Order: sequence, then structure tokens, then C-alpha cells
Amino acid sequence: MRVVLDTNVLVAAARSRNGASHALLSRLPDERFTPAVSVPLFLEYRAVLLRAENLLGRTAMQAEGFLDFFLAASHLQEIFYTWRPVLSDPGDDMLLELAVAAGAKIIVTHNLRDFRGIEKWGVAALPPSGFLQQLAQSS
Repeated sequence: MRVVLDTNVLVAAARSRNGASHALLSRLPDERFTPAVSVPLFLEYRAVLLRAENLLGRTAMQAEGFLDFFLAASHLQEIFYTWRPVLSDPGDDMLLELAVAAGAKIIVTHNLRDFRGIEKWGVAALPPSGFLQQLAQSS
């Protein structure tokens, strides 16, 4: 199944090895799910993960290495349409557009409230811990 990971999930994984975000990314590649990525989202991931406050002792080259690995484990999806604005945070609209274009039924995020109403597009928002629970139940 394809899923879309909000940037805050990658940041949380980079900042702590103890949380659900890190546990989720540590599973990649996983036959049960494939992250869907668009070029704009990947550029956002890169810009945010390369900020000094998110490197936390890692080099930019190490962060780039993770991003290369992540991209290799992902489905690159083109998006040919936009519906903006739809969500309360306009920066999140590209995640919904990506999910619909990629056929992803889940957006994994720490900001559930920003994704209210996405059900009408057949997409649900789950926190990383909730998505991990769903994976455990499907095994």
C-alpha cells in the first residue's frame, strides 16, 4: 500500500530514535507499505532535514545519504492537478494532492487536525504510532 509521510514524521525520526516515526522509517523498505513522494515534497524533505537544528551531530552528507535511501524505497509520483486551497494549512495541500494522485489511502502525520475533511477524497490521516498499529494488525 502506498502512504504519504508528512515532513514532520521525517523530522521526528531524525530527532529521536525512540519514537514511532523512527520505528516506521527503520522498517524501510517494507513490503507492506511504500512511501509516495513527489518532487516538491522531496525538495521540502531535503530543505528541512538539512537545517542545522535537524542535523543534530550528523553531517549534511549523512542526511543526503538517508534521503537517497528514502527515495530509492519510495514511489515517485507526478501530480497533474491542484485543488488549492483545501486544507487549513496551505502547505499541506500538496500532501493531499500526492495521496490522491498516488492512490495512497493514508497520510502519516503528527498534525492530524490539519487534515480534517480529507475523508471525502478517500484518504485518512494517522499518526505514526497508529500506522504502526495498523501494520501490526495486518501481519
